[in-house]
Amino acid sequence: MARIAGVDLPNNKRLDIALTYIYGIGRTTALKILDTVGIDWTINSSELSGEQVNTIRQEIEDNYKVEGDLRRDQNASIKRLMDIGAYRGLRHRRGLPCRGQRSHTNARTRKGPRRSVMSRKRK
Repeated sequence: MARIAGVDLPNNKRLDIALTYIYGIGRTTALKILDTVGIDWTINSSELSGEQVNTIRQEIEDNYKVEGDLRRDQNASIKRLMDIGAYRGLRHRRGLPCRGQRSHTNARTRKGPRRSVMSRKRK
């Protein structure tokens, strides 16, 4: 089992798919990495030699921001927006959609389950 950027790549998956298990690497980036390194993307991740794993690891470390560094940068960007009081920062702080979606009736994923308003009994 190959370990790259702190992530164990799954066995018996094609190499381009296995690389997408690393946070910050999608299909396009995975294919680009494999083209640069010169490894065929159709082989299984369990068939990688130690030398091939090292070349992939070196390519990712040198040219891509992944896993913890990427998460840290994204959180820092969101925190910066909140600190300067930007509109997007306020939306992040309130847990509402930030990219202009309708939020009057929808946005349940971002807002969470509905909180019902209980009507008081009249006596």
